[in-house]
Amino acid sequence: MLEVKRKPSNIAGAHKATPKASPLASVELAEDHSQQTIEANRAPMPLRQVVTAPVLVQPLTETREFQSRSPVITGEIRFKGLVPVDGTVSGQLGGTGGSLSLRQKSRLVHHSEPELSGEISFQSMLRVNGHVAGTVYSQKGKLIIDAAARVDANVEVAIAVIGGMVNGDVVAHERVEIGPSARIYGNIWTRSISIKDGAVFEGVCRMIGEEECASG
Repeated sequence: MLEVKRKPSNIAGAHKATPKASPLASVELAEDHSQQTIEANRAPMPLRQVVTAPVLVQPLTETREFQSRSPVITGEIRFKGLVPVDGTVSGQLGGTGGSLSLRQKSRLVHHSEPELSGEISFQSMLRVNGHVAGTVYSQKGKLIIDAAARVDANVEVAIAVIGGMVNGDVVAHERVEIGPSARIYGNIWTRSISIKDGAVFEGVCRMIGEEECASG
């Protein structure tokens, strides 16, 4: 009878000799690697030196040009009252037979205060471009009020052509022409009147005869 015996295998011993890796150790290694990565990211980056070319700055020279607007009135008048000036005045002040030139500074809207306030009388023609107040009189003259103008005054003229705002009574011995952008808050006495579509008229209009015109 033959009996065969096998030698003990070293593989099993090798397996016993090699310790198995612990899951906890793997987690610790992973956390250590992550900590090193975070610390590496937190490490200060080397600063790069930026060199900029010098910029030449030229001093700004402020230039202020006088922006003049249309005159408050256009025409030859006799005036008694107040003229607040926000601009330049040239001419002969307080003299007789001289001339006066007034240039106002430009602005978008008219100020609440009138630019000319007092008694205004003229001979032939007067055009109002700004804001005037007081009284306006001419026995045979023609008054033109532009669309952007404002007149806070009682008016007595021969012909009145109104395109802007009038706060006061208007007496026109010949005729009154009211434009589409006109706004009149007052009464009107005249021989002839024409009103364009779009105009605003709040008051009473009375037609006068030749006798009243002659007496006026």
